[in-house]
Amino acid sequence: MSDVVEAPGPELLVSREDHILVLTLNRPAQLNAVSRTLQEALERTLLEADADPSVRVIVITGAGRGFCSGGDMGSLNAGASKSVEEQLAVPEPKWTARMAKVYKPTIVAVNGVCAGAGLHFVVDCDIVIASEAASFLDTHVNVGQVTALEPIGLIRKVPMGTVLRMVILGKAERLSARQALAAGLISEVLPAEELMPRAMALARIAAAVSPASVRQSLRLIWESLELPLSEAYTRGLEALIRHRDHPDALEGTTAFIEKRDPVWTA
Repeated sequence: MSDVVEAPGPELLVSREDHILVLTLNRPAQLNAVSRTLQEALERTLLEADADPSVRVIVITGAGRGFCSGGDMGSLNAGASKSVEEQLAVPEPKWTARMAKVYKPTIVAVNGVCAGAGLHFVVDCDIVIASEAASFLDTHVNVGQVTALEPIGLIRKVPMGTVLRMVILGKAERLSARQALAAGLISEVLPAEELMPRAMALARIAAAVSPASVRQSLRLIWESLELPLSEAYTRGLEALIRHRDHPDALEGTTAFIEKRDPVWTA
């Protein structure tokens, strides 16, 4: 992997390997709790990545022994000091790929505890893998907070019963990596030392496919969650027909016939 390059802030480390952008949550002393500063750095970096055609895949992980312990309590208390009207007037957060409407393949490598707001990364990415040391829980009710956003996203991925146990039992319902795998929350469990190499291997595979095709595919799939099924099918059919004269569609079939690797547009 390349050396770390200049980052938007010390709470987020950014590095590149070819077409792969690696984002490392960097508040290890706080188990990478999401602060306002980290949110802003993530949003800025994700939007920049979306606008950069040389970035094809995004990998997210955490520094230290935790992945993300949730929202920073200091930021939460600061927000609560404002009126309800002021809080509702704040733009919706955009610190995950799906929040920011970024549809480049996003891989999350969960290296330790993933709690509360940290579950947003699991909900809003395309591939989630975890180390054997990872665990998953929702602690909102333990600190007197309503949990809604993360569970609403989670029930699109895992059985509702699993989500309700996490909501009601709070920190007492801690899923191990193996339990998360069985529930469908993640797709692979690896020894800690193999986690990032595997994440990067998956990223290289994703970076080798047509960027335009996979981006459009992901957009259609994620947006379908907000649509009636018939409308989602109609939009999907229209998109795939319109894509047939895209340079990548023509190049892909030509390369297959000629038995060579395709050369994709940016």
